[in-house]
Amino acid sequence: MPIPEIDSEDTEMPSPLIVIVGPTAIGKTALAIRLCQRYAGEIISADSRQIYRRMDIGTAKPTPAEQTAARHHLIDIIEPDQTLGVAEYQSLAYATIEDILRRGRLPFLVGGSGQYVHAVVKGWKVPRVPPDYALRAELEAEARRIGAYALHARLAAFDPQAAARIDYRNVRRVIRALEVCLKTGQPISAQQGAQPPPYRVLQIGLTMPREQLYMRVDARIERMMAEGFLDEVRQLIAQGYHLDLPAMSGLGYRQLGEYLAGHISLEEAVNRIKKETRRFVRQQYNWFRLDDPAIHWVDVGSTDALEAASQLIARFLGSGL
Repeated sequence: MPIPEIDSEDTEMPSPLIVIVGPTAIGKTALAIRLCQRYAGEIISADSRQIYRRMDIGTAKPTPAEQTAARHHLIDIIEPDQTLGVAEYQSLAYATIEDILRRGRLPFLVGGSGQYVHAVVKGWKVPRVPPDYALRAELEAEARRIGAYALHARLAAFDPQAAARIDYRNVRRVIRALEVCLKTGQPISAQQGAQPPPYRVLQIGLTMPREQLYMRVDARIERMMAEGFLDEVRQLIAQGYHLDLPAMSGLGYRQLGEYLAGHISLEEAVNRIKKETRRFVRQQYNWFRLDDPAIHWVDVGSTDALEAASQLIARFLGSGL
């Protein structure tokens, strides 16, 4: 298929941005690579775990061959003991998109981290409050002492609007919201907002029947174990990266770390990874809702995803969407 013109001095149409979202193990990377080859594109990762170096197998990071097949950006950019906030990611993503467009290429934002995707696509105004790890530790201890619901009630007292948007079970987000409130003296909701970026955006979502997806999740985890996931975790711990680091809270790393510490069996660790990954899939569908009119959903279980996505992109680049 010929590559449509994506940049011209004769038009004032905003520059295009293709976004591919969906739950883990659905096949986003594989599809994005083939689309990049067809449309002269490059991939900006929207995965909050693939940003870490040395964490390859457990994050399902694109392989060297995949990175050769299509250029990838925003992976392997920080160490496991460093952090990258949503505001910092947003700035990096916008700069990368501009660089790709400037070189006459088509940017593809690809990933399943809802905060990253929405920060870019919706232009979130993210409070630039650096993390206070001592305060976070205090709030985490408080959550263990009084419970997640009570901690959420504390947030509601500070900022009812933020509390209404955050599920009390998402303790990490509750703590971050409280952190911003306590550090700035202002509700986090008063510091947030949105200013859509100057792009024409096409969002393509990948989905399939839930039980079929769960089977793919389980198969991926078994494949990761066969590829050396346990050794990857063992090496990270040996290099001094402790399990209480945010990076090590990623799916699989904490559970395998508990096995290596002798707290659970390997079988139990793998079963917990599968269970937690299924729960994560459900959370991703809360970020990327099937009834969201801004997302063009493709059922990869019953449809040729490459052709369906290609048709959407062709129409989009031809101003049909």
